[in-house]
Amino acid sequence: MATIPSAEAGQEVAVLASGCFWGTEFYLQKLPGVIATTCGYTGGFVKNPSYREVCTKRTGHYEAVHVVFDPAQVSFEELARVFFETHDPTQRNGQGPDLGPQYRSAVFFQNEAQLETAQMLKDLLVQKGYDIATEILPAA
Repeated sequence: MATIPSAEAGQEVAVLASGCFWGTEFYLQKLPGVIATTCGYTGGFVKNPSYREVCTKRTGHYEAVHVVFDPAQVSFEELARVFFETHDPTQRNGQGPDLGPQYRSAVFFQNEAQLETAQMLKDLLVQKGYDIATEILPAA
């Protein structure tokens, strides 16, 4: 991702991809406890790709939102629930009319706790009969 704010003491980071990053950011930045959001690209193999490069579908990147949050005000689980509720985690290779690998759904976990939380929420949806396309990947 491009220049992003660092988390200060007592703050945490979440990186979430659910289609066009502007839509994802819109919902997340409204939550109490979200300190900063930054849109960018992650998960690919091209260093610092441009929008045009990502649109070629040859960089491996996802459009994602880097979220700095205060866990005393909003938990990672709350962020992840909003993430799953504000896009279609069953759609593969895109979201709505935005199609392509850059619009895939993914949680880029920062630590074991985020991995466990994301997997638990994904498993709940699977148990309800949904075929979830959301990937759970280590943060870059």
